[in-house]
Amino acid sequence: MTLSPARRLLAVKLLHTVVWAFFAACVVAIPVLGLQERVVAATVLCGVVLVEVAILLMNGMHCPLTPIAARYTEDRRANFDIFLPEWLARYNKEVFGTLYALGLAYVAYLWLR
Repeated sequence: MTLSPARRLLAVKLLHTVVWAFFAACVVAIPVLGLQERVVAATVLCGVVLVEVAILLMNGMHCPLTPIAARYTEDRRANFDIFLPEWLARYNKEVFGTLYALGLAYVAYLWLR
């Protein structure tokens, strides 16, 4: 059974959304864990997100799932490849990059104090 382009796009969008939600949760959890004095756990999440950052850097600051989704649609809105509001898909790196940088700084402060 061959999947239609629409079904393949749906599968990529679902996978992309699940992966995004995992990393977004990690970014949000970093300062929360820091506030709970769980510095080692926060540090581990900093490392997990750093792997994502490395993958993005190796792919020209784009998710490697984006070109896969692009095979199945002509749509090129910011959220064509993920189930996010268009504004969040457009500014995702700015929003979560800032939160991640602040979380990293906070965890570094906790280690150094």
